[in-house]
Amino acid sequence: MNTSAKKIFFLVAALVLIAIVDYTAADMADVGMCIRNCAQCKKMLGAYFEGPLCADACVKFKGKMIPDCENIESVAPFLNKLE
Repeated sequence: MNTSAKKIFFLVAALVLIAIVDYTAADMADVGMCIRNCAQCKKMLGAYFEGPLCADACVKFKGKMIPDCENIESVAPFLNKLE
């Protein structure tokens, strides 16, 4: 392999690595926002809201499902009945 081919290879490898790191950082930001929303819903809904279950879902789905405390459909999986 000549010098210019090595330079191109390392440039492509560096760009791929940067893209992977950037994508992972974006996922972690979504997870963080999701967990903060879970905490907010727990404050608003109190004992009716399963905060740990919500946080587990944030991690499991990588922040793709962010709960909205004012939208019953988004928090329904995390609600429980107090008896």
